[in-house]
Amino acid sequence: QLYLVESGGGFVQPGGSLRLSCVASGRHSDYYAIGWFRQAPGKEREGISCISGDGGSTTYADSVKGRFTMSRDNAEEVVQLLMNGLKPEDTAAYYCAARGFSDCPSTLRESYFGAWGQGTQVTVSS
Repeated sequence: QLYLVESGGGFVQPGGSLRLSCVASGRHSDYYAIGWFRQAPGKEREGISCISGDGGSTTYADSVKGRFTMSRDNAEEVVQLLMNGLKPEDTAAYYCAARGFSDCPSTLRESYFGAWGQGTQVTVSS
């Protein structure tokens, strides 16, 4: 069983930065690819990034490419999402999720990820 807990959300002005953390604990937690998803009110959940189990490969949605960066420290069982250049449209609840494989899927679909955290809210507003 893999347990995921997100933290680091908050309120930030446009152009600001936040760093989200996802602590993944459980057996072989360093094996699984981890993804970040977000869901804004009234919208579907969107997959925005993924990092492979060994941290050697990352994938980003076009909406965040060049602004967001994923990293992981398997020794500490932590995956982070550094978000720069935040925009009001980035406002959403952010979730990390684990996939049952070490590689990231070519498409970040919810159904490809089996374990989810409870989410952390990010609000970007002036």
